Amino acid sequence: MSTSQSTESVAEKLAAVFQRSGYVRRQSARRLAADGYMGYKKGDEIRFVAASRSELASVQRLLRRAGFEPGRPFAKGRKFALPVYGRKAVQQLLSLLHDNRAA
Repeated sequence: MSTSQSTESVAEKLAAVFQRSGYVRRQSARRLAADGYMGYKKGDEIRFVAASRSELASVQRLLRRAGFEPGRPFAKGRKFALPVYGRKAVQQLLSLLHDNRAA
C-alpha cells in the first residue's frame, strides 16, 4: 500500500468517526476581549467521541498516523472524548476531514 493510499484511508476513517460523533469548540472572541487572556484561556479544539476504550485507542492511532497529537482523553458520560488542541491543528484537521468525509 502506498503512503498516499494509507493517508487517504486514515483520513476516511477519521472523517467517519467525526461525522458520527465529533464536534468543534471555538474560542469566543467576545469573551477573550472582555476577560483578556489571563481570564479566558480556552482555545480552539476538535473532539472525537469514542464509545469504548478500544475505539478510543483506534482514534488515537489514526490521529497520530495523520500527523496530529491528540490531547488527554476524558470521560464524557459513558463515552470518551479525545481532544486535539490548537487553532492551526483544528484548521488542518477540519480540512482533512472535509476532503475525506464519508459519503
